[in-house]
Amino acid sequence: MSAGDTQKHLPLEAMHEEAGARFGAFAGWHMPLTYPTGVMKEHLHTREKAGLFDISHMQLFAVEGAEAAAFLSRACPLDAAGLGEGKSKYTVLLNEEAGIIDDLIVTRLDAERFMVVANAGNAAKDEAHLNAVAEGFDVTVTPLERVFLALQGPEAEGVLIGAGLDLSDLTFMTAAEPRQDWFATRSGYTGEDGFEIALPLGEAQAFAEKILADERAQWIGLAARDSLRLEAGLCLHGQDIDETTDPASAAILWAIPKRLREEGGFIGADALRRIIAEGAKERRVGLKPEGRQPVRSGVPLMNEEGRTVGRVTSGGFGPSAGHPVAMGYVATALTDAGTPLLAEVRGNRVPVHVHPLPFTPHRYRKG
Repeated sequence: MSAGDTQKHLPLEAMHEEAGARFGAFAGWHMPLTYPTGVMKEHLHTREKAGLFDISHMQLFAVEGAEAAAFLSRACPLDAAGLGEGKSKYTVLLNEEAGIIDDLIVTRLDAERFMVVANAGNAAKDEAHLNAVAEGFDVTVTPLERVFLALQGPEAEGVLIGAGLDLSDLTFMTAAEPRQDWFATRSGYTGEDGFEIALPLGEAQAFAEKILADERAQWIGLAARDSLRLEAGLCLHGQDIDETTDPASAAILWAIPKRLREEGGFIGADALRRIIAEGAKERRVGLKPEGRQPVRSGVPLMNEEGRTVGRVTSGGFGPSAGHPVAMGYVATALTDAGTPLLAEVRGNRVPVHVHPLPFTPHRYRKG
């Protein structure tokens, strides 16, 4: 690390350098953005075979104690007590106004142990928030140091078996602890079947080398991870969701059981109930620009009269979709598929219409 370098570095950085990665800054980390094959081929390789992503910038927290379930059900709109062992659930941390502090995956490991996976840029904030909530509970929240790898794509299961790790018994959003201090879920951020595996630093390089020895697998960078998740209609915290957006506006109420929306005692519950009762003023939607020019985050959206009615939060080209793809927020009255809009791009008004999400079908292994 050079003098004045405040970025965090991945434990396997030397492997990425050897693979010819081009690096950039993301959420305070020095991250591989692309490899020599380029973002388009990396994206398509993941859809067709198996892409290996180093997601060690993300933070895992072990949540343990007699009141671990009660604590998580207070911190999140989650029925943690009702979550079966080995089951994972997408959820959110909310503030008192129902703004989204972060989105998380929570997994129940056994009666009094859970694993929480948080986003890199929010790790310190999440830890402070969780510790503040934990003060009233018999629970400990421990950040873990692990290498975290995601293997995504239709060949992921076979590649893992070849690397000596058989997780074929897992289905989407289930988890296991296959070895001491290892944690694995059948989940991901691409819309494809795949796995996320956390393991000790000392075992990670050898494991990654076994995966990459299989010609079906190759390293994939952050740029293709972004285009894959955008095609899959998945939110990026800090762009598509943040503390100014709530689950109703973000179109992720499906993640909160109806009973909890109505009766839950989680932080932000009263505010969320009020938002639902009044109706969200805007909602996240998919957006398909006409032509080949992508529309990017921050671009304003207008109705046909030229009045601003929304904004783009994520956008780019969808290599699998074959056209530009975007997500953003529009006034609730304009959220029907096919609604015509205009995106203001460098003085030009690009025609856009509301498009159903996802842009490419999810191919999770449901059972």
